[in-house]
Amino acid sequence: MTKPWETDSCATMKAHYAVFSIPQAAALWCGVPENQIQQIVHEATQLSHSGLGRSIWVHPSVPCLEPRCRAISEAIEKGDLPHGREDADPVPTGEHVAYERRHFFGRDLRKWMEKAFPNEKPAFLFDDIERSTHTSISTDAYRALKAERDTLLTRLENAKSEYKKLRQEKDELESINQSLIAIAKKANTPGERAESTYLKIIGAMLELMLSESPGGQPYSSFTSQSAIISALTAHNEKKPGISQRTLEDKFAAAKREIHSI
Repeated sequence: MTKPWETDSCATMKAHYAVFSIPQAAALWCGVPENQIQQIVHEATQLSHSGLGRSIWVHPSVPCLEPRCRAISEAIEKGDLPHGREDADPVPTGEHVAYERRHFFGRDLRKWMEKAFPNEKPAFLFDDIERSTHTSISTDAYRALKAERDTLLTRLENAKSEYKKLRQEKDELESINQSLIAIAKKANTPGERAESTYLKIIGAMLELMLSESPGGQPYSSFTSQSAIISALTAHNEKKPGISQRTLEDKFAAAKREIHSI
């Protein structure tokens, strides 16, 4: 397992103590990758005219190199950015340092940049949190907001997991409920043997109602199946299962069942 100290590049600390020349800092500020800085600086051209111009470098592929060299140089001239020679140790006020030899610490460059260009936060001086934080929000406030957001995200993930669990339980209960309904319906539905018995009874009663006694007397006042159906539907109006079509079907089935004996 990788240890934290094996992957920590100490980028912030390195930037704090790093020493930069004007063209190096300007190139990094422009976003030139660190492994290409020496090449870009070597290819850059130093303006030849006297005065501030000698501390300005230009490069055809890095158009922002010149204005950023100019900004850094002006800060040095005004005393806003402490500088020295190659060791970057600040020289006394008024002491001249050749433009090519002017160097400064990353911490001083950062401090000046925070005041002069608060919206500029190049990666070689500022960490990810600082670069993603608005200038009106402090780093501590950002970290607090981020921690709160992370907590809310964790709660959201837990809620999603709980919802998924409850949804699964609901689906299982619905499945059990459907199974119980099917069992109940099946329990309320007569079996094949019981159905046959009921039809035989209906068929026997139907024939009895339409037949006569040995002495020739009718057992009922009904003279036809249609009359029985009309009477049943009239006396059981709006009752489910008692309709002319249903009775006709059941009576027909009953006749087939009674005559199959």
